[in-house]
Parts: sequence; structure tokens; C-alpha cells
Amino acid sequence: MSERNGSSGKPDVDALRAEIKQTPAELVETVQALAAKADVKARAKEQVDQTKERVKAQAAEAGERVRGVAQSATVRVRHAAANARGTAAEATDRATDRAQVASEQVRRNSFPLTAVLAGVAGLVGMILIVRGRRQ
Repeated sequence: MSERNGSSGKPDVDALRAEIKQTPAELVETVQALAAKADVKARAKEQVDQTKERVKAQAAEAGERVRGVAQSATVRVRHAAANARGTAAEATDRATDRAQVASEQVRRNSFPLTAVLAGVAGLVGMILIVRGRRQ
């Protein structure tokens, strides 16, 4: 036959036979790849499945974020409630102390209380007298 690359010899028959055997396998793979691309229904189903998985993952992630935020809010609310309880207890203590001081002052000096009661009694008497005259 003819010379190849400056060397004489016949073509490598074994290499040609191996190539011939490999060609149908490659052709089958190519046809299968083309068939897979042409199968719109299967590709659409695959896309739906992938989308479902992605949405599930996003939902799980969002759920975890919500749980984290809820736990953080719960901690903040508990701290605020504890602070409010402390403030309310302090205010109650102060009011109790003031009431005790006022009570002690009234007990020590009952004159203002007696004067107020006498003034109220006098006012009620005057109202009754005025009403009695009108009728």
C-alpha cells in the first residue's frame, strides 16, 4: 500500500478492528443520549423532582430559621418579664413603705383625721338643712 508518515507498511489491522468494534458502542451511547434529550416528559419529571427537593430543602432551612428566631424572642420575652416583675416588686415595696409611713403619721397625729371627719359631718349637716328648707 502507500507510505504513511514516511514509513512503509500496511495499515494497522488490529487497530482498525478495535476501532470498528468500539464504534457501535459509541453509537449506542450517542443514540441513548439523544433519546434522553428528546424525551420531554422524562426531562420535565426530572425537573419537577429536582424542584421538589430544592423546595423541601428551602422549607426545612426556613423552618430552622423561624425556630431560631422564636427561641431568641422567647428568651428576650422571658428577660423582659423578669425585669418587669422586678420593677413591679420594687414599686410595690416602695408603695407599701409609703403607706406604712402615712399610717404611722396618722396614728401619731390623729388631729388632721378628726378635723377632716368633723368637716365632712358639718358639710353633710348643712346640705340636709338646705334641702329641708326647699321642700
